[in-house]
Formats: sequence, structure tokens, C-alpha cells
Amino acid sequence: MPQKILAGRATDPQLRGDLVQVKVDQVILSRAPSRALAEAIATGMKKTPVEVAVAYDGTCVADASSLADIDEGSPHSVSPEFPTYNIPIARPGIGFPAPVHLERFAAPARLALTDDPRLATVGGIGMLSLVVSPSQLGQALATGSAWLRPPRSVQIHLSGRVRPFVCARDVALELLRRNLDEVVRRIEGEHHAPVILEFAGPSARLLSVGDRAVLCGIAPQVGAAAALFVSDEKTEVFLRDQRRSKAHRALVPDPGAPCEEVVSIDLGTVDPLLMDEEGVVRPVRDLAGKPVAQVVLGGDSGVTLRDMLAAALLLKSKRVPSRLDLLVAPPSRQVLEVLAQSGALVDLVATGARIIEPDRRVVTSEIYPPPPGGLSLRTADPEPRIAGAPSFVVASAETLAYAVATGSVGDPRSFKRPVRVTVPRALPTDDVLILRDKKGEQVSTKKPPPAPAAVPWKGPLTLDVLAGVPKWNGRAVVGAPGHKAPAQVAPVAPVTTDDKAQAAPAEGKAAGGVALVLSTLDEVRAVAERATDLSAVRAVVAPFVPSTAVSAFASEGIATFLVGAEALGSIREQKSVELPAPAQWGDRVAAVFGSERVEVAWLATGMERSWTHAGTVRQPPSASKPAR
Repeated sequence: MPQKILAGRATDPQLRGDLVQVKVDQVILSRAPSRALAEAIATGMKKTPVEVAVAYDGTCVADASSLADIDEGSPHSVSPEFPTYNIPIARPGIGFPAPVHLERFAAPARLALTDDPRLATVGGIGMLSLVVSPSQLGQALATGSAWLRPPRSVQIHLSGRVRPFVCARDVALELLRRNLDEVVRRIEGEHHAPVILEFAGPSARLLSVGDRAVLCGIAPQVGAAAALFVSDEKTEVFLRDQRRSKAHRALVPDPGAPCEEVVSIDLGTVDPLLMDEEGVVRPVRDLAGKPVAQVVLGGDSGVTLRDMLAAALLLKSKRVPSRLDLLVAPPSRQVLEVLAQSGALVDLVATGARIIEPDRRVVTSEIYPPPPGGLSLRTADPEPRIAGAPSFVVASAETLAYAVATGSVGDPRSFKRPVRVTVPRALPTDDVLILRDKKGEQVSTKKPPPAPAAVPWKGPLTLDVLAGVPKWNGRAVVGAPGHKAPAQVAPVAPVTTDDKAQAAPAEGKAAGGVALVLSTLDEVRAVAERATDLSAVRAVVAPFVPSTAVSAFASEGIATFLVGAEALGSIREQKSVELPAPAQWGDRVAAVFGSERVEVAWLATGMERSWTHAGTVRQPPSASKPAR
């Protein structure tokens, strides 16, 4: 399926070569919208030629920091100029980007590019969504095309039927428990190509589009580039309910289409599961009886409209325990309206729930963090698990309902009987919070921020080594080059004078920047998501880096090197690394960490290598031509 989608849009339908140029149908801006717009304008864009481009403004709860970001034109803000470039703005309050896009914009058999890994959920409708850097998004906005690596596929074969009190979230956790990440890592290592999860089998057709989206949401956690379901009659019904029947397009894989591996799962064998604070998937009964201090029902993934209605029915006439906070974050405005019209919202409020806004910082725990010393249960997928980041337990909506009803973790099958949920077919589809350009009405006198200057690689370079993820305070990176620093992200920590002093290079040493030595996939994911904010980072060294992250790093001028796990320990202890001139780089690069010479593999390929050397993927306006 993914190869078929790309082949229909590629200049080379055979998908030969390390990278192929493909036409892009949709561009979804979520994490750094203004940076992507600045890149597109620098390339010469007047109006984007892509079919659909949307910028999501996810800051619902305004505070001093967020207002300052808007005033200063932060890359993460959304300026009023977007509609003038044919890019509508999804205003605050419409919901989290992933569920809103699934409802209002996603279409089967299309290709979408985004800067938010959480948009993998749109694969539930049959749309291929790939994560790229803001600079690559800028090129896609300006030219309507992008350069991508041809992917490989892993098929997830679904059979059987889920039992009562087992949700799609439990099935997703079961896939994580089966070490799907090891399969993805092995295939990536063999082919140096992104891996896409394809769901198939007789039970795939039984799942609703919402349930499919939940399963697709695990792709980033296992290192996969995306996940995908075939569009079928369930997809057509979903689009009809959304009053978007014209968006449906049937596209099925060719009979006997090859895949790298098949992973089979019988849905009838899945029990209620949870992912504990350490990231380990376990049966719910393993934590049975443990007191719960906070429950966050909703968020951008892991929960469907059916799950929200089921939780409301299970909690009807119940009361929130005195030491527990129940927070309800409806995934989208549409879900909120349905909950209100059905009376489920009244039932939740009567239970003692607090309804919170769909702010992007809810899923990152920057606001409403887990209480110190207390257990927090949530339905949404976690951010990359790194040292110092807030941790919580991930479980299904029905498991959360049992925790609210009893005040402790327990198996939802302990409820007397399963509830019968009827999801309404008449859904509210008024896009009142979508801001479009109406004959220049949205023109603003404020100019979008300029694209950052490229920093090319020139001659040999000495970089300071930093083990782990740099500390992040929400608006700046607090690095400690040349010193050992804990691998942690501090979302609200202020920048101190000592931190600034540590960030300066030592006297007599070339001010080349920073090389990050990362140990886990989660650390790589965390750095890839903040690549645009890590201006001092010039290289990433790790035992495994997904191909999509390699491309994203290369487009920002960050070199990505592969190193064996056995050499990782000694490398992390060094204070600096010396790299030869880029002209001497090949598939292998001789790097000197301290006094130790280590050969590392350069993971970039084809055009990605020229992007790395140039420090940008950006082309001058005269060189940019719209895709055919």
C-alpha cells in the first residue's frame, strides 16, 4: 500500500534510487508552523500548490510565555498571515491536531507530510502520513513535492474479535509488548529505509476508523515511519458521516504484494493491559489495588468517541474519590459536542470531572503534570520517555473508568456488565474554528519571521560531546557542551547564568558546536522533535536512528552517525570529538573521541548528504519549480 501510494505520485514510479521525488497532497503544520512558512517564503512561495495545507494553533491556555512567543514570532506560533498563502488556520479550541485532521481533512490513498509524529493516527483512514523537518515542509509548501526514501513494509495480521472491556488501546499495547520495535530496527538496519506498518487480516475490516487510528498511533514508539489501513466500506461510512463522501478513494494492495515480515495477533487473546511508568507493558492485574491520584481521559490518541461514551456510561451515578482528580480532555470539538448532545458530558461533570481545553501542552504534561508521588493514568500516547520527563501510566478508557469508580487500578472486567454504546451517525461538522482567507480579509501588517541562516560544514571540526538530550525550558535549549550533563528535559526550568557559562566553548577550542551521543530510540525521537530548536547541535551519534529522523537531521545540517552499542559507553565519557573535512566523509567516517579513534557509519544517503554539508534543504527561488 505505501509503495503504491508513492508510486502514483513519484517521478519514478518504480521507486528506484536512494530518494525519489513525489507529489505531496497534504501538508500538516503542528509543532513549528511559522518556521515551515518562513522556509516556504524564502523559497519563493506566493500561494501553496498542495491540495490541503493546515496550520494548527494548539495553544489554548494563554500564559505569559505563550503570548511572548506569539509577539516574538516564535517558530512554534501561528501568525495571521497563513490564510493569505492558502493555508487555513485551525484555531485554538478546535481540538488536538491528530483527531481533528482525521475528522475534517484526512483522505484515503493520499500522501501527507507533517512535523508531528502524533499525526500517524491518520493512517487509520488510509492516508500515508510521514514526518519530515520544517525545512522539508517549507519545500513541500512551495513546490508541491518532496524527496523521500522508498519505504519497506511490515504487515500486522489481525484475526479474531476483541472481548468485552478490551479496547483498541489494549490491542495497541499488546503490539508493543510483542517487541515490534525490534522487528522495525532489524529491517531498518538491513535496508536503510523507513518501515511502515500495514494492518491487514479479516479482523481489520471489523474495526472502526477510530479504532484503526489508535492502532496506527503506535508507529512512532516502535521507530516506524507510519502505519496504514486499507480504505474500505468502514472508511466510506466514516467519511459519509463527516459529510466528506467525495474524499473517499478505494486503493488496495496488489495480490501477493511482498512485505518484509508478518506479525500475527489474535484479538480474542488480548486482555486489558497498561503501560507502566517505566514504559513496560503489563496486564492490568499486575498493578491492581494501587491508589490513583490523577486520571486524564481523552487527549489526542488512544481514545475514540465510542470509548468516551462508554467511560461516561460506566461512571454514571458514580463520584470521584476525594484524593483523585478526573480531567477530561475531549479530543476534538466534534467529540465535545456529541458528548454534550448525548448527555454524557453532564454525567461526567456530575461524577466530578473537570473539563479542560485541548491544549498541546496537555499531552506533553507541561500543564496538568502528574502529581508528585501519585499515580497518573492517561489514555494518550506518551512523549518520548527520557530521564527527567514526567511519567504516567497509559491504559484504555474503560480501565481509567474503573480507576475513577474505585480510586485504584483494577481490571475493568470487574464491572458487572459491559455497556452498550451507540455512536450517533449525525455528527456536527461545522468548521467554525477553521480560519480561511476571504478575499484578503486576513491580511496582517506583521511579517512572518525570516528563515534561519544555513550553517554549512566547512573543513575539519571539533565538537563538544553531550551525552543525552539537552535540557529544554520551553523557549531555549540549555546545553552544557564539554561537561557531563544529565540527559533530561526541564520544561519550565529557567536559563541560569551558570548554564550560559557552560554553554560557551572552552578557550583555544574551535567553536564548532555540539555532538549529541544518544543511547535509546526515545532519546533520538526527543531530539528529532526539537531539531529546529537545537541550533548548536551539529552531529548525532547513536546505535539506532530511524531513516525519517536521518532525513530530518540532514535537512537541518545535522550529521547522523551510527556507532556500535559496545563503543557507546566509552564515547559518552569523552568531552570532544574531532571530525575530518566533509570532503573526506564516505560511508564510514574516522572520528576521534578524546584520544580514541572510532569509525562511525554516516547514515545520510543521496541528496541527504548534500543537505548536511549545505546546512539546509532550502533552494533559491529561481531553482524551485512547482511539481507537475
